[in-house]
Amino acid sequence: MDQRSSLDPAPCWVPVSGHALRHTGVHFDAVRIVGPAGDEVAYELMQFTGFRAGPIVRSGVGERSTCFLLAPHTAGVYRWPAGARLMGRDMRCDAFVGIPALEGRTWPLDWCSRPTEKSPFVDTALLHEVAVAVLTGRVGP
Repeated sequence: MDQRSSLDPAPCWVPVSGHALRHTGVHFDAVRIVGPAGDEVAYELMQFTGFRAGPIVRSGVGERSTCFLLAPHTAGVYRWPAGARLMGRDMRCDAFVGIPALEGRTWPLDWCSRPTEKSPFVDTALLHEVAVAVLTGRVGP
């Protein structure tokens, strides 16, 4: 599922190798969805955008989770459904998201969808719509 629309240069917040923690609200906001629901939201976004959804990071340890990276200061505009955790600088707590490099060994993190010049972030309104549909049971099996 690791699709890329072009050979765009990596954003400054993507590490050159391995993975690194990045503070939310600086370069991006994030919405984290734990478990199979995160995979389902990612799948729906990928289908809708022709596999150009913007940056989506998966974690393969513990409670498997999916992080959707949004433009800074955009996630707080929406009320997110139960199961979607908003992570932004304005949430009265510090939050960090693991970001993998574009190439090489990055376990336990990997890209479900990479940032590109045309899709530097996941569309916040579209993610909200899909997350509400999936997490409230209006989409899916």
